[in-house]
Amino acid sequence: MRTSPNSMRPMPIVEYPMASHSVLTLTSRRKSGVHAEIARAYDSAGVHYLTYADGPGRDLFDFGGRYSYGDRRIWTAIEARLVALAEAGCETLRVLDVGCGPGTWLRRVVARAWALGIPQIEARGFDISGEQIAIARMRANDLRDYAGLRLRFETADMTDPLPEATGSVDLCLCLNGVLNHVEMEHQPAVSAELARVTRGALLVSVRTVGSQPSIFVDHVERAITFRQDHRTNRLAIDLADGQHIEFSSHLFAAHELDMLFAPHIGITRLCGLDLFHSRFAPDPRWNPEEGAEADPFHADLEKLEHAYSTDPHFIDHATHLLMLAEPHSAAER
Repeated sequence: MRTSPNSMRPMPIVEYPMASHSVLTLTSRRKSGVHAEIARAYDSAGVHYLTYADGPGRDLFDFGGRYSYGDRRIWTAIEARLVALAEAGCETLRVLDVGCGPGTWLRRVVARAWALGIPQIEARGFDISGEQIAIARMRANDLRDYAGLRLRFETADMTDPLPEATGSVDLCLCLNGVLNHVEMEHQPAVSAELARVTRGALLVSVRTVGSQPSIFVDHVERAITFRQDHRTNRLAIDLADGQHIEFSSHLFAAHELDMLFAPHIGITRLCGLDLFHSRFAPDPRWNPEEGAEADPFHADLEKLEHAYSTDPHFIDHATHLLMLAEPHSAAER
């Protein structure tokens, strides 16, 4: 197990560095229309989205964002997969993060896989927002001395066919509600592509139809007004800074996610994330400071989460749905 990126002689980690200290490739392939709307929304959000999604903490594993409880659950599943691969003697880990945003999840995977001693790591993240990719590229500079790592962040559209070969990806991620922005007519093809390239594990998280309101790009308090139209699957937002943004937004029920992916890949788990924790979270502007999360109240909340996360009457009221899947041959073993 490695302990420091400086403990080994650094190796080149990109094929086409942009500058002498660059560790990433940045390319741009963006469409017009509704895809451009989403790109503009996240471009405009910039670092505000990073703070909203990941919290103010500087440590990669702080999990201090608005959805920290769900993020920890997702990370538990990812880390278990990485540990299993390392223990099985994985020589080359291939990771794909679809809709990677500012790159936080991919950086976590790379850092943990490297620490576990996996010799070669090939990781690609892409997003439709060039601004989010620029942030991801900048923040990934702390990985530049990791021997055996090849990391790329690119601007691309997930409705295009993926360039990865069939069954070539050990860990495929599509998190933080990225799939919520894909138009209904494109969802079957996108889900089929995610399944096609996956050799190991596919993890998808989406916002649910019964969740608390979100404007996706920033804290909901930053909006003066917003409205989710479930007939047209569009979200319209008037922000406090005067901006008006609109983009595709479909909120999922669990059976929809199952219907999309089950024909292509074996679903091993489909559960709700954060049914209770965020609803009982104290607001520092209003509530007194609470004790440690290990107190009996939080322990009881955890019991409720486990008891109801797959209950058909509750699952669609979670903050997110999490789907874990493997190719049918692996899932049936």
